Amino acid sequence: MPQPKPSCERNGGKPRVRKSEEATSTPHSSQRSLQESFRSSSPQAYTSGPVEGSPSKRLKLSHPPLEQSSSALAASEMYNFSQPNHIDLTNGNAPAMVTTVQKRPIGMVRSSDTSADSGPKKLIVKNLRKTPRSDPEKYYNHIVSQLDAAISAILINEKVPYSNEELYRGAENLCRQGRAAPLFNMLCEKCRQGISSQFAKPLVAQSSLKNDPGLLRAVIEAWDAWNARLKIIRSIFFFLDRSYLLHSPSLPSIEEMGTNEFRDQVFSHPALQPRILNGACDLMAADRHGNSAEHDNDLLRKAIKMFHSLSVYTSAFEPELLGRSSSYFASWSDEKAETLDLADYIMESQRLIDVELRRCDALGLDSTTRKSLETYLEDLLIDQGDRQRLLLSTTGVSRLLEADRRDVLKTLYNLLRRRDLCEKLRPPFEAYISDQGSRIVFDEAREQEMVVRLLDFKKKLDMIWEHSFSIHEGLGHSLREAFEAFINKPQRSNMTWGTDNPKPGEMIAKHVDMILKGGVKAIHTNTATTKAVDNEEAEASSDDGDAEINKQLDNVLELFRFVHGKAVFEAFYKRDLARRLLLNRSASADAEKSMLTRLKSECGAGFTHNLEQMFKDMELAREEVSSYKSMLEERGSRPGIDLNVSVLSASAWPSYPDVPLIIPREVQQQASVFEQHYKAKHTGRKLTWKHSLAHCQLKANLPKGSKELVVSSYQAVVLLIFKDKSLNDGVSYGHIQAATGLGESIPYDVELKRTLQSLACAKYRVLSKTPRGKEVETSDTFSINANFTDPKYRIKINQIQAKETKEENKETHERVAADRAYETQAAIVRIMKARKMITHVDLVAEVFTATKNRGVLDAADIKKNIEKLIEKEYMEREETEDGANAYSYLA
Repeated sequence: MPQPKPSCERNGGKPRVRKSEEATSTPHSSQRSLQESFRSSSPQAYTSGPVEGSPSKRLKLSHPPLEQSSSALAASEMYNFSQPNHIDLTNGNAPAMVTTVQKRPIGMVRSSDTSADSGPKKLIVKNLRKTPRSDPEKYYNHIVSQLDAAISAILINEKVPYSNEELYRGAENLCRQGRAAPLFNMLCEKCRQGISSQFAKPLVAQSSLKNDPGLLRAVIEAWDAWNARLKIIRSIFFFLDRSYLLHSPSLPSIEEMGTNEFRDQVFSHPALQPRILNGACDLMAADRHGNSAEHDNDLLRKAIKMFHSLSVYTSAFEPELLGRSSSYFASWSDEKAETLDLADYIMESQRLIDVELRRCDALGLDSTTRKSLETYLEDLLIDQGDRQRLLLSTTGVSRLLEADRRDVLKTLYNLLRRRDLCEKLRPPFEAYISDQGSRIVFDEAREQEMVVRLLDFKKKLDMIWEHSFSIHEGLGHSLREAFEAFINKPQRSNMTWGTDNPKPGEMIAKHVDMILKGGVKAIHTNTATTKAVDNEEAEASSDDGDAEINKQLDNVLELFRFVHGKAVFEAFYKRDLARRLLLNRSASADAEKSMLTRLKSECGAGFTHNLEQMFKDMELAREEVSSYKSMLEERGSRPGIDLNVSVLSASAWPSYPDVPLIIPREVQQQASVFEQHYKAKHTGRKLTWKHSLAHCQLKANLPKGSKELVVSSYQAVVLLIFKDKSLNDGVSYGHIQAATGLGESIPYDVELKRTLQSLACAKYRVLSKTPRGKEVETSDTFSINANFTDPKYRIKINQIQAKETKEENKETHERVAADRAYETQAAIVRIMKARKMITHVDLVAEVFTATKNRGVLDAADIKKNIEKLIEKEYMEREETEDGANAYSYLA
């Protein structure tokens, strides 16, 4: 049975389409047909066959295609269907495609019949106008010509004749058609030609007319211009860059290609590269020499950035820069070393390093360049042989230390630390400390200022070590070792009466005596003289006297720790302590106990045993005097004088000479009563009266007023001679000598003259001497000074008693030296008793070790003590098998 054929007719120039179909489709198939009709609104959707170059739109049919009728149906027949349900897709305004939908009762099952009367039918649109197809080669050539014209316009900086969108789409279409490779080759060739014609050749032509910095500026301007044009080119070929080049490891990106072409065509040109590098180095040299007319940091910064972008910084620019810099640094170092002193050379070297490193950061130089320049600077300015000797010269460093140039010393330390040379600073540092310290210790003219000067010196060195040397451990050891060396350096001189006793031990003891005797007032007076403390310390110390005393004692104790031979300090400290206790001159009992505690902590209980016993004796003496006065009250005795006696242990206190003195009868009677009372309480004890440290108070009725005089026992005995004398009565030196008992023997004649000098020639002249003069002679005559006056009622004249005489000083040093000899002999005997036989070298070494805690001995002194022991038959000489000198112990 023939099937109806769809036909297409022209009606008013518009095609009309009729579709005839059996009403066998289900509602779902009808719905799909409608959806497909809407989706296929393009004329190509109705073509009967596939279009070349596009996927086939043909429907899959279960029946063979219908045969087309030879004659066209009438329009009325074409659109007449057995079913009344019509759907007009054109709303009656255009030829419509009609689909007949057959309704199926609910629950009806679709028949499985696949005959020709059921199933989908083929849709054929007649006389459909096809879209003409273009030739791909013509399209490629057309796009390439557009891109070529665009690139040419961009390279000569003219307006592009096409829009960027059109050019981008054209390049994208070529890439999608597999033409990316020839397109990229065309782009590279155009860029290469453009760089050569627009930049390279003009720059080469200008090179002869410009200097090196000027040529560098022109190259940078060309580089900036090329980057701007390359940016436009990359935006047009962005699809090529991201789709093709990105996935081709062997091909560079468009930006890399442009950079490489500029480097090859412009920078690497034989006529341009040397001058470009020289231009950059000339700008650097102009900046180093401070030539403001030539240097241009902005241009130099752009040049360095260009070198980085062209990847020629490391291979071309850096070696040229480092070579020029090395030559500059070498000439600078030679010039400065010859014309500047050490301080200026150090500061200028540090300034050069800082300036160069800051320039590296400011100009954006690479970190490797910065490190290389820093290495060159350190080699030429610090580590080079001549420069290192200059920086570490003992003379130069000593001058800086002497002038207290802490800023320069800190800079020197920082320079040396760059090459780990700080340890080499120890020898000149130690040499300065030893030399300067020895000058202070052995300065006889200023020996009274020794401790204060040493404290100032130690404080200065500590400040330098802390602030300039950054608390370097090795230099700290050098400071302590050098200080310890010179402070214990033995030297026989007049200061120690020909002995090798270290003088600092004595002076430290006297300085402590000054602090404990005078308190804060004495500290301020002494430091103001030597300018040892600043105003802030003085103001702070005035607020808290005890704290200031403790601070000064701590400072002195730092010096005391350096002293090896504590025997000298102990001897003089004990003598000074005895004066303070007996004359009641201590400014603070707490300070005395505090110092005793410090000494006990530093030297042990054995060192302070006798000192503690002295304090105990004074407490017991006060109890004895209280007991004596209670006994006098019980007896009802009222003596005319108030007697106070201090009973001392002979073993703990210093030894004093027995000076013959005729004391007044009243004092002698009271002394006898006290002695009887004391022996009654303590049987078996013997009292020996020592008048050298005795003192008393006298009431004197002088012509111009009464005064209370605090005098020594010697002064009191002399003044009592004038008790019954008139103002005009003179007393000769011989009479005073006979009346007092002083000076009858030669050793004590000096004591009488010293006493008369304190009464007639000192500040308080209670007596008058004839003839006048500062020295007392045996022919002088003395009388009461009728013109003596003073605003104070109570006057202390016994100052001379509190001072140490030269004889006492000499005696103390000699006694310490003798004790030292006995200690050395005892050490030798102990060693010989243990070893029985020993060589001379080994014996000397062991004696050094055994006695180092008490001070450094001289080998000559050890040999003298060995000779003395041989004379005393403690040991004898032997000779070993190899002929070495040896000693054997004699039991």
